[in-house]
Amino acid sequence: MLADLLSKVTQVVVDPSVMAGYETDFTGRWRGRARLVVRPGSAAEVAEVLRICAAEGVPVVPQGGNTGLVGGGVPMDGEVVVSLRRLSALGPVDKAARQVTAGAGTVLSDLQRHARAAGLDFGVDLTPRDSATIGGMIATNAGGERVLRHGTTKANVVGVEAVLADGSVISRLDGLPKDNTGFDLPFAASEGTLGIITAARLRLVPYLTRRATALLGLPSPEAALAALERLRAVGSLESAEFFLPEGLALVRRHTGLPAPTRQEHAFYVLVECAAAEDPSEELHEALADVDAPETVVAADPSDRHRLWTYREAHAEAIRAEGAARKLDVGVPLPALPAFLADVPRLAGDAVPVLFGHLAEANVHVNLLGGTTDPSTAILARVAGLGGTISAEHGVGRAKAAYLTLTRSTAEIAALRAVKAALDPAGLLNPGVIFP
Repeated sequence: MLADLLSKVTQVVVDPSVMAGYETDFTGRWRGRARLVVRPGSAAEVAEVLRICAAEGVPVVPQGGNTGLVGGGVPMDGEVVVSLRRLSALGPVDKAARQVTAGAGTVLSDLQRHARAAGLDFGVDLTPRDSATIGGMIATNAGGERVLRHGTTKANVVGVEAVLADGSVISRLDGLPKDNTGFDLPFAASEGTLGIITAARLRLVPYLTRRATALLGLPSPEAALAALERLRAVGSLESAEFFLPEGLALVRRHTGLPAPTRQEHAFYVLVECAAAEDPSEELHEALADVDAPETVVAADPSDRHRLWTYREAHAEAIRAEGAARKLDVGVPLPALPAFLADVPRLAGDAVPVLFGHLAEANVHVNLLGGTTDPSTAILARVAGLGGTISAEHGVGRAKAAYLTLTRSTAEIAALRAVKAALDPAGLLNPGVIFP
């Protein structure tokens, strides 16, 4: 039996009650059936698992913190789930190189604490920081709240260690900042279809403890883009997030927080600056040039936490309303107002709740209720505007059928060629990315 073979090399879970937690995702919309779950504790164990599964012709699904939103880490039809949560070791921080090695199962918040103790930080930050894992973040090329300053996850990865479908291991954890000997293989955005990431060498940035935070109440998305243009001149600007009145109402109902502003506004922008020295004066000077009807500036850390809660509590507040259809899209920045205006019409009888990352025009579209699925219409509109059907959550299973909307035939053929070269039997995360 497969379970007997695998139990000789790693931990195996076959109890249905325990496996259930690995068979559904954060949204609750994606559920499947695993043949069994393995919990390897090293790259060597992952390699043995894949050798056995390859010999038996059994497909596998890698899984990190299981915080995905597009079904990319959920088994569908009897695959072996390879949980990476035990691969959580953190190496020493190299303060001179500003690098650290982290296991794929390392939770983001643990990495942050580890780096900050050495006066450094990881450039990527996400709301699910207490559950998202480094391997999953690389596999989906996660973005988050600081892309404006530090880029997406792939920009913060020096190299990875990964196990291929046949059990062979490739490792680029030496931390060389320059190495042009052949293709770069960071496995970013591969979503577990090319190999299983087991560790990564990560780039770190200075830990900036002085922060200035403000919430702007604005009359329109156009006004928000005008404000962003001025705020981008602030060298310490780290985040520019947005949300709308509908989402704010859900957050307030879910958290019990008071209204953040005296008046309701059509568009809210949360901005934060971070620096070694207090960036408040620089932010205040920029805000003086912004035509915002109302601005709230955090006076202390508790104020800052409250302002961030209005943005970061959106996901949980929406989840409390039921299983939403979630679309993570991006459009060219000038097209953002037109897209936001079109969504209510395209949503049909579903209730849209929109929020996201302003500087990247990355919109999290959440559709509550409704008798029909408006995803096709909304994604087609995104494509028509020159956007992407997935800005940071990945394609997964949810969007595989829509890949042709924004990637050409030649591009998809190239992606498939890479997949076929590294996983000729198609055993790694079948059904993800490609329809």
